Amino acid sequence: MNPEDVAGSYDRIASHWDGPQFNRENGIAQHERALRFRTGPGIALDVGCGGSGRFIELLRRRGLEVEGLDLSDEMLRLAKRRHPDVQFYHADICTWGFPRKYDFISAWDSIWHVPLSQQRLVIQKLCAALKPSGVLIFTTGGVESAGEKTNPCLGQPMYHAAIGIPAVLDALHDAKCACRHLEYDQYPELHVYIIAQRVESK
Repeated sequence: MNPEDVAGSYDRIASHWDGPQFNRENGIAQHERALRFRTGPGIALDVGCGGSGRFIELLRRRGLEVEGLDLSDEMLRLAKRRHPDVQFYHADICTWGFPRKYDFISAWDSIWHVPLSQQRLVIQKLCAALKPSGVLIFTTGGVESAGEKTNPCLGQPMYHAAIGIPAVLDALHDAKCACRHLEYDQYPELHVYIIAQRVESK
């Protein structure tokens, strides 16, 4: 599946993230941990923001100006309905040009939909978009080696890929980002979240 196909699948199931059946606490504690690595106001970006708006609300409460990015038309429609005053971008993270540097970037359960061949580049692209000491939180598959698969999600085909934990850590190092936290937060499911921080050479 290419990114447009993934976006099409999300278009058809977007109401799941907008309804009472969705757990709006999903990922919140992990973002709270990531926010400990930065202080003060700043600019944040929610990559694959979806329609729930929960991370945007959290980041705004912490004094951050927030922007959102998604490729799904329907997810963006829901996001704009929740937060009409937020800047949203309809774009593919693989080809999108960042308009600025950010103090905090979230890519929760989103970049694992990026084609396997482009995942390392996207991780490094996110790191490069951070200001000095900026923080990135993202999820990946907790596997040792690269792999990809397409499975049903709420009745729709959904592509997932991961380059493997060793390759992720190597990509962060090459992009001048230090891994501050790595956790299998839904073990035994292979769901991993990583907190990284931009480190400038002296």
